[in-house]
Amino acid sequence: MPRLVHVIGAGLAGLATAVRLQRRGVQVALYEAASQAGGRCRSYYDRTLSATLDTGNHLVLAGHARTLEYVRTIGAGDALSGPAEPGFAFMDIAARSRWTVRFSRSRMPFWIGDSRSRVPGTRAADYLGLLPLLFAKPGRTMAQTMRCEGVLWDRLLHPFFLTALNVEPRVGSAELAGAMLRESLAAGGESFRPLAARGGLSSAFVDPALRMLQHGGAAIRLDSPLREIEYDDAAGRVSALDFPGGRIALAPDEAVVLAVPGVAAAALVPSLQAPQRHNAIVTVHYSVSAPPGLVTPMALVNGTAHWLCTAEGRLSATIHDAHGVLDLDPEEIARRVWADVAEAASMPLEPLPTWRVCGDARATFAAVPDEEWRRPATRTRWNNLMLAGDWTATGLPATIEGAIRSGRKAAELLLTENLERR
Repeated sequence: MPRLVHVIGAGLAGLATAVRLQRRGVQVALYEAASQAGGRCRSYYDRTLSATLDTGNHLVLAGHARTLEYVRTIGAGDALSGPAEPGFAFMDIAARSRWTVRFSRSRMPFWIGDSRSRVPGTRAADYLGLLPLLFAKPGRTMAQTMRCEGVLWDRLLHPFFLTALNVEPRVGSAELAGAMLRESLAAGGESFRPLAARGGLSSAFVDPALRMLQHGGAAIRLDSPLREIEYDDAAGRVSALDFPGGRIALAPDEAVVLAVPGVAAAALVPSLQAPQRHNAIVTVHYSVSAPPGLVTPMALVNGTAHWLCTAEGRLSATIHDAHGVLDLDPEEIARRVWADVAEAASMPLEPLPTWRVCGDARATFAAVPDEEWRRPATRTRWNNLMLAGDWTATGLPATIEGAIRSGRKAAELLLTENLERR
């Protein structure tokens, strides 16, 4: 077991790594290239809206065990909340129709047999079409694995898998879609209950972790991009880390967890294979309070936006697989999305509320079979270097749960690793 671990990257994967190691008695040094921790899952103050915004509308499911364990460990277990009953509200923007899918709490899918709970216009037998996905073969798309059409597909499966995979689901990895299905619907309705960070992403996932690490003696260094990793190939280990502030030589009982985005990791690690294609996510925030009775999160079908969420004094909508709108003028995006939001929230189309468009062209790796093959394992050929991040081979798409699992796995491997040459 190492005496000191240098964790490079203070996104959720890096924070989960650092928290796990410190809890097991390992000294931690945490480095982050940016001036704020959290990576793509954090909060920030926006002057246009005079409000603290999240980098995106990230949802957690009650079945995401590692995520819930992480927030409990850092003392933020009450920061995630959601509806008491498992289910989701939907609206078809084009047809102006609404419905709610209500799931059974138990593993037995009794809701499928209840016409008041399942997707309107579907039969219980339609849901048998999901079974091939539970046994999906690696390298196959969803369209090669199951029937991707019909009312059930349009009104439940397409919105769910578009959000989970952040690609057009028909071309998405059936293996990853099957993993999401097993951990949500197939695990019982309670596992599919949505949870959101009430006070923002940083208050739930980032700030409590930093406080815990600092109080435990961890060295936290922001604005510290890693420039180069030095390798001792003869010994099979990382020998030094080069930062703008100087070079850090590693002792024999020190290790490194590289928890940076895949592109950055590939530039630092020789011959590292990592996903190359990425997909965009765009979130539009509006400075307007939700009307009484609006149920969110709400899936939006046949519109520009795909999900509607609420926060105090604000409505937010998210576009997944959003490359088609990235080149548009931000005001045009805001107006198109507001048309969906106003329809879903039964609010007037004019005037357009004060808005902020936030786009990330590389929000997630493209969850398609070819890119799934490119995701690396946690271990590397250097015995004191581990990888972490939602882009590594977590068995899940790019999610909060995947990031936290990857950090936990990197920590656990180091805790049992012999740092002498294997």
